[in-house]
Amino acid sequence: MIANDLITEEIPPLVHTDTGEKAINWMDEFKVSHLPVLKNGNFVGVVSESDILDHLDLDQTLDGLFQHLPRPYVKSTAHIYEVLAKMSEFKLSVIPILDEQEHYIGCTSIYKLMTELANTGSIKETGGILILEINSIDYSMAQIAQIVESNNARILSSYILSNPDTTKLDVTLKINQLDLTSIIRTFERYDYIVKATFQYGVGDEDLNWRYDALLNFMKF
Repeated sequence: MIANDLITEEIPPLVHTDTGEKAINWMDEFKVSHLPVLKNGNFVGVVSESDILDHLDLDQTLDGLFQHLPRPYVKSTAHIYEVLAKMSEFKLSVIPILDEQEHYIGCTSIYKLMTELANTGSIKETGGILILEINSIDYSMAQIAQIVESNNARILSSYILSNPDTTKLDVTLKINQLDLTSIIRTFERYDYIVKATFQYGVGDEDLNWRYDALLNFMKF
């Protein structure tokens, strides 16, 4: 999925002659904290709720309130992961989408993005989740997949979180089995650290959440 597929028609852009008050009202109406700003149809930047509220006179136009605006955006051909990375980097609730000539064609929101990701097959498909803590130098997805597949299971999806302060990686795996007991034991035999699991184990009556450190993903 690419950015062009993520455009939402529900969130219109502001124009440079709109007032700060109008921008705040629109953000409240559309439940976002950022909006794109256009001037003569051209994308000039993104305005945030916090930046507007730092000014006392909300009757002024955006031109009057700001000399410059930050210009984070993604191209229409950007992969959904690139869109997600850019929104995370700039802590955006909305990100503009431009064509190859950098003409504004729309925007997408974090809500739209999360909805699309949640609707992907690997997320919706039944399975268990486990998180491995691995030294970055020891990371091998081939070996991880071999361990999972040796237990007659397969990996549906995976992602990696790294901490710049350590050499450790958190590798999160979505696996097509609800009971991960045998897989966990195999990982432990190979000296992997199983940091957390989300599974339906033998004898359990409910899904058991054991996330000690998961996602803290987007803060606005």
